[in-house]
Parts: sequence; C-alpha cells; structure tokens
Amino acid sequence: MNRFGRSVCIKDDDGWNSETFHAFIQPLRYKNKMYLYGVNTTIGFNSQGHYLYIGPPEHDLTLHEDSYFIESNGEKYKVDRAERVYAGDKIFYVWAIIRTIIDTG
Repeated sequence: MNRFGRSVCIKDDDGWNSETFHAFIQPLRYKNKMYLYGVNTTIGFNSQGHYLYIGPPEHDLTLHEDSYFIESNGEKYKVDRAERVYAGDKIFYVWAIIRTIIDTG
C-alpha cells in the first residue's frame, strides 16, 4: 500500500484528522453498483460515485462513527460499509464501500 496506494487521511467534522497513510481507492464498476443509491439534489438526481477502499488494519474504518470521512486528493468520501479481512486471526486489511460526498446545500 505504501508503494502503490494513494495518500489518504480520516477526518471528522470537528477538525480531528488521522495522520496521512496509504490505501487503494478505485471506482466500482456498473455491475457492482446495482444495489447502491443516488441522491436527490436541488438540480435533480445525482448518482453518487461509489468506490472500493482497501486500507491498512492500523486505520480500522469499522471503528469510526458516521461523522467521519476519508479525504484524498481534495475529494471527500463517506464510508457506507466497512469490514475487516482476516488472515488467520490477524486483521490483514480493511475493506470498505465509500462514496463521494456531494454538497446538497
């Protein structure tokens, strides 16, 4: 992840943020998005961009509350679902479905 992942950090609305670390973020393809939803905005329906996140176990997204988000390259992402992936009894990495945060105000 350090070699090929992008720089990310976890933040919250109160100004807290984690140190920068590396994780993989890639778009989900259409066939993988069949159960995901969009958002009604003031200008119409917007199908939010959904992404697959794979990150290190040291930054366990399953422990964070709804007020937290991921930031990378100026983009903000909300965690929809996160799970730990194990190798034996040890957490190998954290898998998540994340989506682009869209300002509806």
